[in-house]
Formats: sequence, C-alpha cells, structure tokens
Amino acid sequence: MTKTLNKFSIGESGKVVMVSGERKIKRRLYDMGITNGAEIYLRKKAPLGDPIEVTVRGYELSLRLAEASLIKLEVNNA
Repeated sequence: MTKTLNKFSIGESGKVVMVSGERKIKRRLYDMGITNGAEIYLRKKAPLGDPIEVTVRGYELSLRLAEASLIKLEVNNA
C-alpha cells in the first residue's frame, strides 16, 4: 500500500517510492536525503499537526505538511 507522508500516523514507517513537486522543492527534499528507496519513520507531530518530525538516513528532520504531501511511500507492514 502506498500513501503520502502527510497521511502517516506516529510510529509508522515506509520506503520512498516517489518525490513530486516543483523542481526547486524536489531538489531541496533530495538534498535532505529523501530519495527513492530511503526509509522514513514518523517520530512526532506538533500539537496542531504541522510540522512533523521524521527519521531519515539516521537523522531527525522536521517537515511541513505541504512538503510531506509531496513524498509518496510504500508503507511497511507492522
């Protein structure tokens, strides 16, 4: 099953299958290590849901929901 990162629940993880969006934003996400095949784990959400904190390639990263909606992942079965 695939879904975008902004739809994930805390504790859920998956593997990146596609990063969409405008060229500038896509490049920024790639530079942060969010590339096809990267494992992403949703650690925390802010009280109002935005931003979220994820673990990718061994470090913590905060993303806005608008950015997270551009990242499509294959959900890992728990």
